[in-house]
Amino acid sequence: MNGTPTARLAEPKFTAASRQVLAYLTEHVPMGFWAVTRVENGRQTYLAVQDDAYGMRAAASHDWEASFCVHMTAGTAPAVAPDAHAVPLYARAAANSGIDIGAYAGAGIADVDGSLFGAICGLDPEVQPADLERAGPLLVLLSQLLTTALIADRQANSLTRMALQARLSADFDPLSGVYSRGAWGRLLEEEAAFFQQLADPTSVVVIDLDGLKATNDEQGHAAGDELIRRAAGAISRAVRSEDPVARLGGDEFGVLLRDCTAVAALERAGAIRRALEQADVAASLGVASAVPGTGLLGAQQAADLAMYQEKRTRRRERGSADRCFVAGHVNDG
Repeated sequence: MNGTPTARLAEPKFTAASRQVLAYLTEHVPMGFWAVTRVENGRQTYLAVQDDAYGMRAAASHDWEASFCVHMTAGTAPAVAPDAHAVPLYARAAANSGIDIGAYAGAGIADVDGSLFGAICGLDPEVQPADLERAGPLLVLLSQLLTTALIADRQANSLTRMALQARLSADFDPLSGVYSRGAWGRLLEEEAAFFQQLADPTSVVVIDLDGLKATNDEQGHAAGDELIRRAAGAISRAVRSEDPVARLGGDEFGVLLRDCTAVAALERAGAIRRALEQADVAASLGVASAVPGTGLLGAQQAADLAMYQEKRTRRRERGSADRCFVAGHVNDG
């Protein structure tokens, strides 16, 4: 199986349960749109969709504060509204600016720790009969079923991470002591699969050392090696134990921030920057969060671009290009 973890061979329970829930609701509670959604990074993302009314697809998302579900989960508006226009909070919701919503039904989905994971969401362009309200208890029951499936997947994913960590236990960069570039690729691939499944907030930080070539040229490769080791130590101390650090090239490092919102990722990137400064290591950083559609690989590309932009800015501020960026050509262990 080319080393693919066993947990990836079977369809995730939450994915299968979501599809079954939507099929059941489409048959028994006829609304034009049903979705199982995820709330992360201030967005409501459609993980699974059954849509005969609006043309929406899985992986689409919108501002959580614009949704009807934000009011439903807060308990400030009814879970089922046959006439959504008659509910002031729903009538004023920004979601109305893009589509016609005559009726709404929803239920929150709890995560393992009881926090809000997402919601079952039903919409229809037309106002529905009053007996739609009887769907409320059914939606609660189905949301509890999804939480049960989510718990099972969380446990399976935890075991998969532990198994991968064991397989990579010897795949470290010998110079820096952090994960190798090959290990980083496998970690990113596994985490990308988790993100595609549940859209958990995940971010990437890319760090490139400033001046490694100059250090090598002026002080020798032993000094450059020491700079790399000092940087790796500073980065590792600035992140949580569950956030893998890897050396991606000669003077480039990556950090995978699991269960980390976009706001928290900026804070952690700031902590990395401060740790590097305290270790007397100059570096350029880029940080980006995964978003549905482009996923975790897109986040790494975005973090790379942000890092290069910062590096160009720092060069302009120095007024010199003495410390040129040559990734992967020096001190490659």
